[in-house]
Amino acid sequence: MKSSGKILLVLLFGLHLAKVSWAEPVLYRTKKIHAAPALTFQPGEILVENGKIQAIGKSVKKPAKCKTIEWKELEIYPGLISPGASLGLAEINALRPTRDEREVGSHTPEVEAWVAINPDSELIPVARANGIAHALVVPMGGTISGTSGLIALDGWGVEEMAVKKKVALHLWWPGHGLSLPNPTAASKPKSIEEQSKERKSRIHEIDEFFDQAEAYRNARKAKIANFSKIPGWEAMLPVLDREIPLMIHADDARQIKAAVEWAIDRNYRYVLSGGRDAWKLADWLAEKKTSVIYRHIFRAPSQRNQAHDRQYRAPAILAEAGIPLSIGLPLGAWSAANQRNLPYHVAQAMAYGLPREKALASITLEPAKLMGVDNRLGSLEIGKDATFLSCSGDLFDLRTSVKHMILAGTEVDLESRHTRLYQRYDNRPVPQLK
Repeated sequence: MKSSGKILLVLLFGLHLAKVSWAEPVLYRTKKIHAAPALTFQPGEILVENGKIQAIGKSVKKPAKCKTIEWKELEIYPGLISPGASLGLAEINALRPTRDEREVGSHTPEVEAWVAINPDSELIPVARANGIAHALVVPMGGTISGTSGLIALDGWGVEEMAVKKKVALHLWWPGHGLSLPNPTAASKPKSIEEQSKERKSRIHEIDEFFDQAEAYRNARKAKIANFSKIPGWEAMLPVLDREIPLMIHADDARQIKAAVEWAIDRNYRYVLSGGRDAWKLADWLAEKKTSVIYRHIFRAPSQRNQAHDRQYRAPAILAEAGIPLSIGLPLGAWSAANQRNLPYHVAQAMAYGLPREKALASITLEPAKLMGVDNRLGSLEIGKDATFLSCSGDLFDLRTSVKHMILAGTEVDLESRHTRLYQRYDNRPVPQLK
């Protein structure tokens, strides 16, 4: 038992030394650093200590005791941020037991998505391997589906992965052309009058729910005797007090306008998510200072008379109008497996007019601002987290490979199910011809 104790002590001492070594300054020298959407250093150097950026530029003063890492042929970018995903909540779309992205009930503000994340999901390292460092995990289901959380795509458990547990409350605004909840062959399509009546009824329910939440807040502040806290109403308080935004999911132009006017009328902080037809209202949304997360680049046009490339051009229209723009994939279990393609969605918009600076900002600095973490993430500046990736060329080029990822100063493994399968079949035995 004594020898076992000595071995344990040696192991613990070794771990301590490893932490001290990790805390020592590290200087990265590279071909090019894309520090921010409009700031580039070529060549570039970045000094990291204790997980933070201590210096950055073309030439950085090297401390006396400092490890130097040469990435002479690589380019550095800030870690990418997905502004909405079901990573960790869904694994295999076709297998219901592996999906936990939706809750039962129409109004569940007390749901917190980060709690349900599976840190061992195979989809997380797949997204990480292509430069996604952080993701906003969004709950779905019902009208008010709960609160999203920002996670780092590395960590032993959900507590370690969670960067910000409460980012936004999610509201799915009723649209036009509503269909039956469970359509069957015998179902009859609803008339315009029926659809309008149902939509108005659902909007009335939303108004009533928020009115009740505000009444609860007022009663809580008044310190009424025998007042008891209710989790659902407690979860609404950060939105009512403007501490976090309301993320409103809307796609149709009429739907978007109604939702934005409603949020402004109630004086809530809000973000528009989805925004398929936001380009039609670009100037109006810019006037209202509305931030948009656009999720429809690789979607077919919503109307037959629209050009085939309308959705490709939409981000450029929004950016030109001066709208703070983030770009993400459609929400749901299917897109969890495709988060790795986020840079290529942005690249498609670039090919159709989106300026490069706006493109890079749409998956780095703009999402960080929306989530209230731009003091730590989104760009490479002194004092911010040392979270960046190095790649073999232009990030938006399909031929480019991500070679390294540094997350808060620590290099993380880029191995994934995809890389393991590639190596397995790349090393397959050569068939013997008879």
